[in-house]
Amino acid sequence: MASITIRNLDEELKAQLRMEAARHGHSMEEEVRIILRRALNQPKAKGLGTRIRERFADAEGIELDVPPRSDTPRDSGFGA
Repeated sequence: MASITIRNLDEELKAQLRMEAARHGHSMEEEVRIILRRALNQPKAKGLGTRIRERFADAEGIELDVPPRSDTPRDSGFGA
């Protein structure tokens, strides 16, 4: 089992952690493990593309005309 040390923890935050641990009947270490587990086991947020696709999923059958490109691509100026 791994262990970590948290330096420069604000005294007020430490006091809040101690109070939460006491309220739940846990040690401070156990309270931190529970908080970390809860924070890191959140479902992953969907990406922007996925959210857009889901939002417009009901819009099937709509075709948009894509005009032909008339200008030629130009250098972005970033230098390669």
